[in-house]
Amino acid sequence: MQSLETTAATGLASAGWLLIALPLAGAAILLLGGKALDKVGPYIAVAMSWLACLLGIGIVIQLAGRASDARSLHLHLFSWLQTGDFKLDAGLLMDPLSLTFVLLITFVGSLIHVYSLGYMEHDPDKRRFFAYLNLFIAAMLTLVLADSYGLLFVGWEGVGLASFLLISFWNWNPAYATAGNKAFIMNRVGDFGLLLGIFTMFATFGRIDFAGVDAGVQGASKGVLTAIGIFLLVGACGKSAQFPLQAWLGDAMAGPTPVSALIHAATMVTAGVYLIARSNVIYTATPDARLAVCIVGAITLVYGAIVGCAKDDLKKALAASTMSQIGYMILAAGLGPIGYAFAIFHLLTHGFFKAGMFLGAGSVMHAMNDQVNMRRFGGLSTVMKITWVTFGLGYLAIIGIPGLSGFWSKDKIIESAFVGDGWRPWVFGGAAMLAAGLTAFYMSRLFFMTFQGKARWTDDVHPHESPLVMTIPMMVLAFGSAFLGLILGPTGIITSWLKPVLGEVGEDHPVLPVWVLMILTLALVLLGIFVAYRQFWASDVPINPPVGSPLTQAARKDLYQDDINEAVFARPGVHLTRALVYADNKGVDGAVGGAAALIGGSSSRLRKIQNGFVRSYALTMLLGVVAILGIVWVVQ
Repeated sequence: MQSLETTAATGLASAGWLLIALPLAGAAILLLGGKALDKVGPYIAVAMSWLACLLGIGIVIQLAGRASDARSLHLHLFSWLQTGDFKLDAGLLMDPLSLTFVLLITFVGSLIHVYSLGYMEHDPDKRRFFAYLNLFIAAMLTLVLADSYGLLFVGWEGVGLASFLLISFWNWNPAYATAGNKAFIMNRVGDFGLLLGIFTMFATFGRIDFAGVDAGVQGASKGVLTAIGIFLLVGACGKSAQFPLQAWLGDAMAGPTPVSALIHAATMVTAGVYLIARSNVIYTATPDARLAVCIVGAITLVYGAIVGCAKDDLKKALAASTMSQIGYMILAAGLGPIGYAFAIFHLLTHGFFKAGMFLGAGSVMHAMNDQVNMRRFGGLSTVMKITWVTFGLGYLAIIGIPGLSGFWSKDKIIESAFVGDGWRPWVFGGAAMLAAGLTAFYMSRLFFMTFQGKARWTDDVHPHESPLVMTIPMMVLAFGSAFLGLILGPTGIITSWLKPVLGEVGEDHPVLPVWVLMILTLALVLLGIFVAYRQFWASDVPINPPVGSPLTQAARKDLYQDDINEAVFARPGVHLTRALVYADNKGVDGAVGGAAALIGGSSSRLRKIQNGFVRSYALTMLLGVVAILGIVWVVQ
C-alpha cells in the first residue's frame, strides 16, 4: 500500500463535522418539537439529509483535487478520554474510503427520505419516523468518519439503536416489537466481539486510534493479530448479518419498507464490510484471520441464496438476497489486497440496485394493500409500468447481466476468488460462481412471480402506480443500477480512488482463464433464469405453496437457524441462569422466583437474583472468549 499522508482538514473539509451534525440536529428538532412539527418535520429531515449529501460531494471534490498520496484529511473535534498515560481525542478521518461511504449513505439515504414522504404520508407518527431516519444517517456517518475504533464504536451502537427504533416502529404489533428486540439482542453478541477486539488493541498497542493501531501492527505477534482479526469479524457478522449471526435480518422486514431499503443498501449491513476494509492493515498481516473472513463470506453467500429460493414473502426474499450479496463483499474483503477494492465496489453498486428494489417492493405493497405474498401478485407489469421497469433494472443488475452494474462488480469478486493455490480458489471461487446461478434463479423467480404471468390478485385489490414522490427516487436508483458499474469499473476510477487506503489491486491470475470464468458464470445465470421462467412465468403459479422437497421446506424456515439458536444458545442459557438463581436463593426457581422477588421480595433476595444473572452472563461471555481463542489456536 502506498504511503498516505494525513494532514489537518482545511477549506470545506474543516466543516466536516456538519456531516454528522446536520442529520443529528434534524433528529433532535423533530423529537423535541412535538406535534407542532407533524406537518413540516418530515421536510426538515429531508432537507438535513440532502444538505449533508451536498457537503459530502463538496469534500469529495476537494479531496479529488489533491495528489493521491495526500487524500487524507483529519479534523480534530475535542479531547475525549484521558486516564493515566492513555489519551483519546475525538476526530474525523476524511479519506477515499470514508468519503465513499459518506456519498452512498447520504445520497441513497436522501432518496429514501424523499420516497418516505409518499410512503408514510398517512402514518400518524411520521414525524417520529423521520426523526429516526435522520438519527440512522447521523449514526452511520459517525461510524464511517471516526478516526478511532472508540468513536467508531459510538456510531456502531448508534446504528444499532436506530435500527431497533425503526424495525419496531409499529410496535403495537407484538411480532414487530419482537423483531426489533431480536435484531438488537443478536447485534449485542457481535458488538461483544468488536469490544474484545478493541480491548486487545489497547492491551497490545496502548492505542485504539486507526493511525496508532496501524503503526503498531508490524511489531505485534501473529497470534495477537489473528485474535484481533477474528474478534473484529465477530462484530462484522452481527451488523452485516453474516453466518452465524444472520438470523435477525429476515425478521427486520417488520419495519416500514423505507427502513428495509436504508438498512440493506446504505447503512447497517454495510458496517461490517467497512470495519474489515478499514482494518485492512491488520488483515493483510494475518492470513489466518483472512481465511476465517473468507469462510464466513462463502458460507453466507450460499446460505442466503438457498433461503431466497424458497421465500414467498417479497421483502424476505430480498432480505435473503442482501445476506448473500454482503457475503460476496465479506468474501472479497477476506481475499486481501486483491479483493478489498472490489468488496467496496460491489457494496456501492449493491447500494443502488438493492435500494431500488426495496423501494419497488414498497411501491408494490402500496398498490396491493400491503400484501407481500408473491403468490398473490403476477401481471403487475401491465398496471405499474414505472415500478416494473425500475425494479427490472435492479433485478438485471443484481443477477449480473453483462453491461449492468452487478456484472462489473460481482464478476470481479468471482474472478478474484479463483486466485490462489491449493483448495481455496476452487472452494471459494466455486461457491461464488454457484451463488451467481442461484441468485439468477431466485431473483428471476421473485421478478416473474411479481410482475409477469397471470394476475392472481384478490377481488379487493386494485393495483395502481405510486405517486411521483415515490417513483422519482426509484428512477434515479434504477439509473445507478444500470450505469454506475460501467462508470466506475472499466474506467478504473474506483480502484485508483481507493488505492491510497486499500492498496494496489494485485495482478494475480485466477486458476482458470478469465474468459472461461465469464462464460461459466453467464451460463449459470442464464440457466437460473430459464428454470425460473419455466416454473414461474410459463407455468401457472399455485396460490398455495406445494409441499416441496426437504431442502425447500428447510429453506422456507431459514434452514432452521432459529431452531438451532434456540437449542444451542437460548435454552442452555435459560437453564444456566435458573440454576445459578436457584443456587443463590436456596430454592427460588428461575423466572417464577425472580418474579416473586421483584414483586414482593426483600432487597437482599433481589440482589442475589441480580448477581445470579450477572454470573450467568459473565460465564456465557467467558465461554465465548474461550471458544474464539480456541479457534485462534487451531488456525495457528
